[in-house]
Amino acid sequence: MSDLALALIADYGVPILFCVTFLSCLALPVPSSLLMLASGGFAQTGDLSLMAVMIAAFSGAVLGDNSGYWLARGMGTRLSDWLAARPKRAAMHRKGQAFMNRWGGSSVFFSCWLVAPLGPYINYVSGLTQFSWLRFALWGIAGEIVWVSLYVGLGYSFADRVAELTSLMGNVSGLILALAAVTLLGLWLLRARHKAVMATD
Repeated sequence: MSDLALALIADYGVPILFCVTFLSCLALPVPSSLLMLASGGFAQTGDLSLMAVMIAAFSGAVLGDNSGYWLARGMGTRLSDWLAARPKRAAMHRKGQAFMNRWGGSSVFFSCWLVAPLGPYINYVSGLTQFSWLRFALWGIAGEIVWVSLYVGLGYSFADRVAELTSLMGNVSGLILALAAVTLLGLWLLRARHKAVMATD
């Protein structure tokens, strides 16, 4: 995957970065974070403009977030049915719903970068539940600033080790998602236990 990210940026530059960050926010399986790392590395060597990289990644991500939100808000149950049609999508949707229920608006912020694999599903959940668009947009912009700055910044700072970084960050993203799922399950079990104790008193 790291070789693919490097090849895509080398061949297509900033436009592919915009497209991939946009598509990733709609739950398409594209290597957006890896491309940002690679783009940061190319910016450090002067092959790409750092400002152009930042703008492309940020604008693609924000546009993708808002497209997901309005798509869900417009499609309603049709999108819910599509998400439920595949076990993996359904599982991610449930995790996104649980995360949104637990953290509210701040879940939009954290899903942009801390638990990025949940991001597209938080976008969909926000639209399906008609969460305030203004709050969604503001939380999303703040989160995407962190996401883009983090990954492009790492690629720029460690340009000579981009290949190693892309492999490492891919593993870290999966680990973070797994930890988030375990944490949410633990919180749910604690809440269920507390309700059971209260019911017996």
